[in-house]
Amino acid sequence: MESAVDSIWGALVLATLAGASIPLGAWLGTFHRHIMPDWLEDEARHGVVAFGAGALLAAVALVLIPEGSERLDPFPALLWFFAGGVGFALIDRVLSKTGGRLSQFLAMMMDYLPEALALGALIVGDPGAALLVAGLIALQNLPEGFNAMREMSQDRPVPLWIFFVMVPLGPLAAFIGVTLPAEQDALIGAVMMLASGGILYLMLQDIAPQVRLDNAMLPPLCGVLGFGLGLAGDLFI
Repeated sequence: MESAVDSIWGALVLATLAGASIPLGAWLGTFHRHIMPDWLEDEARHGVVAFGAGALLAAVALVLIPEGSERLDPFPALLWFFAGGVGFALIDRVLSKTGGRLSQFLAMMMDYLPEALALGALIVGDPGAALLVAGLIALQNLPEGFNAMREMSQDRPVPLWIFFVMVPLGPLAAFIGVTLPAEQDALIGAVMMLASGGILYLMLQDIAPQVRLDNAMLPPLCGVLGFGLGLAGDLFI
């Protein structure tokens, strides 16, 4: 009983610490403008977008798909993956027609919540993997919060409290992951595969096109760095 309580508290603490990087990134996104020369500011902005995209790709490739497909048979795993892509394509279409600027915000929440769920599911049997997931969440949420704030505030200011409200959702997902019975592994796997398909769609449709900058190597290298840091955690943990 004591170890179960420890696992719950461990999952809640890790998810909370990882989620705290969301408002921190959003806060940085509120005052970074005009503190650098224009050419460097452009490269830095595109680099942050690319870093977030690389970290997102690491989450999909190293956590969500491996953990999700392990809990499902091949056909259901593929079905949920494609359902995520198609579903978020439709959501993105609706948002674009209404003038919404939420692609980065959606991508952030789509990896934050399933990964927090995975963190809770993993911490009992594999604390090292849970620690990796927490590190990936923090790694991704900082640039994603930054980019989401920039994207959402192009037309009008966005209050910072919106990003603080998102933080407790991670511990809630982690709590669900650590307390769900083993028979619900397929449900956790379906959520992970659904999120993977949706994240991949949003990356290719909305995030990756923002990375390109003529005559600049920094943004794509930042994408490699974002993925590489996630890969390093996977290799060493």
